[in-house]
Amino acid sequence: MNTTALSFVLIAAVVHAGWNLAAKRVTFGGPRFVWLYYTVSAVVLLPVVITALLVEKERPQWTWLLAAGVTAVLHVAYGTVLQRGYAVGDLSIVYPLARGTGPLLSVLAAVLVLHEHPGVLGLVGAFLVVAGVLVISLGGSKADVKARRAGVFYGVLTGATIAAYTLWDAHSVTTLAVPPLVYFGVGALVQSVLLAPAALRDRAEVAKLWREHRKETLIVGLASPAAYLLVLYALRMAPVSLVAPARELSIVLGGLAAWFVLGERNAARRLVGSLVVLAGIVAIAVA
Repeated sequence: MNTTALSFVLIAAVVHAGWNLAAKRVTFGGPRFVWLYYTVSAVVLLPVVITALLVEKERPQWTWLLAAGVTAVLHVAYGTVLQRGYAVGDLSIVYPLARGTGPLLSVLAAVLVLHEHPGVLGLVGAFLVVAGVLVISLGGSKADVKARRAGVFYGVLTGATIAAYTLWDAHSVTTLAVPPLVYFGVGALVQSVLLAPAALRDRAEVAKLWREHRKETLIVGLASPAAYLLVLYALRMAPVSLVAPARELSIVLGGLAAWFVLGERNAARRLVGSLVVLAGIVAIAVA
């Protein structure tokens, strides 16, 4: 991987872990908080989308809007489930499970649905991901069982939504040939529109969220698209087999943040589990 691509991926990993730490700090609001930061993203990206449409040689297609609409629905599910996970579970549980479940599901789909043979390294990677998940999700005191189970459930569910939108995004920017900037920007706008009715039903809570968590809203709204776009540009300079595992360094960074910033219990053991998950993802990516 060339130096520029590696720099983009490493910066994206730091930024991704950072905005998830900010999202974890918001303990109420759920979909309304998600709407707020999606709206920030949409407002920031709108002039970028307009510029991209003006300079793009290819004329806009209706399929672009359809593609953006589908990814918006999947991202709304992702944002809502992730925020619910952070409301009921620890960052050191939800984050690594969310990031690790996607590659695991990809291997399972390849074997069960597509009848592919991922090879020994791919199967070892899947085993390591499962082992890491068990290290993260088991142990601790009996008093923590309910919260831990909730964190595991929403972490895995978030991972499933990540797998879904990743597959659709790959299809959209390759098979449908939607320009990435236009795709991502229009998707952010549609996400804001989809969540607006639910969010605006309780304007008092939205106002309270903005007043008490304006910093977190701006961090997530700006950092989330920045991290994603950095990865997209890295993919233009380096193969996905190198980019994908490198970006998952954010799993370890999230574990460190949970330990040293949030002071979560059992964070050291969960960090070890995160390292095992990361090793599994690397094995799957290079298989």
